[in-house]
Amino acid sequence: MNFTVGFKPLLGDAHSMDNLEKQLICPICLEMFSKPVVILPCQHNLCRKCANDVFQASNPLWQSRGSTAVSSGGRFRCPSCRHEVVLDRHGVYGLQRNLLVENIIDIYKQESSRPLHSKAEQHLMCEEHEDEKINIYCLSCEVPTCSLCKVFGAHKDCEVAPLPTIYKRQKTELSDGIAMLVAGNDRVQAVITQMEEVCQTIEDNSRRQKQLLNQRFETLCAVLEERKGELLQALAREQEQKLQRVRGLIRQYGDHLEASSKLVETAIQSMEEPQMALYLQQAKELINKVGTMSKVELAGRPEPGYESMEQFSVSVEHVAEMLRTIDFQPGAAAEEEDEEVTLEGDEGSAGPEEERQSVPEGLH
Repeated sequence: MNFTVGFKPLLGDAHSMDNLEKQLICPICLEMFSKPVVILPCQHNLCRKCANDVFQASNPLWQSRGSTAVSSGGRFRCPSCRHEVVLDRHGVYGLQRNLLVENIIDIYKQESSRPLHSKAEQHLMCEEHEDEKINIYCLSCEVPTCSLCKVFGAHKDCEVAPLPTIYKRQKTELSDGIAMLVAGNDRVQAVITQMEEVCQTIEDNSRRQKQLLNQRFETLCAVLEERKGELLQALAREQEQKLQRVRGLIRQYGDHLEASSKLVETAIQSMEEPQMALYLQQAKELINKVGTMSKVELAGRPEPGYESMEQFSVSVEHVAEMLRTIDFQPGAAAEEEDEEVTLEGDEGSAGPEEERQSVPEGLH
């Protein structure tokens, strides 16, 4: 069922028209500008007749256009801003006309002559029966319609109900849906807040663990620096992965919250619609959207302890103790002249290297 609105929208209320009229008053005659309207170099406007009167008063010896005498022009001051206006030999007739202001005046006069219609006179009319108002609701087709459509029109075999009854019912349904949606939004916002705290905790724990790693690795020799860098990278990767996951969930929850809030705003605006038929045109779709949005299931939150970074804790005490025991091989200097001893010394020098390669599993 299609229907048309039985009124024509107004271009503005009486207050707006009064404000517009104040902008169209000539500062000389204090009446609405009369054609033609001239625009001064300072961008202020005057009726041409008023501009000519001011010019003649300021230049009493200036000859009129019909005079055969040659004039060198004249000058006068703008009555609005006192800016000096210098005219050529054509005088006021050399000023440009302000066609925009003239057109605005014409539109204003046309609109001022139209009667204002009250909002109470606005109603929806049936398109098939132009003189019939929309006053019943077809339950079968789920559209508002008129009585004639039920008697011998397209809805004669349909089940109908009074428009106010369906209006109240669907408005109640939408109101309940909005309440549920708002409550759901509050829960979503609480979850977002919790996950933002999780992000902060992850960052704090990561920062603390990095400090511990730096403090412990400072006691080791350069051979452990590479391993320290690898562990820091692993920690940073884990941090980034966790942050990306939680922030992704925050974005998902945020997008859901934004969409839900917009739907709430749309639904509230719809509930403010005073026309029952116009409201019922869009109420069913809004109710369905609200119901669907209320049932949307979002991705699960991070499991408890997800923010913990304790798995990146390392123990280096026993490694530091091992490094403190590294020393020169006894008697190696006394046998430097013997080639065999030298070779043995070379093998002995490899001992610490083997020890360095046998790093305890606590650092892997």
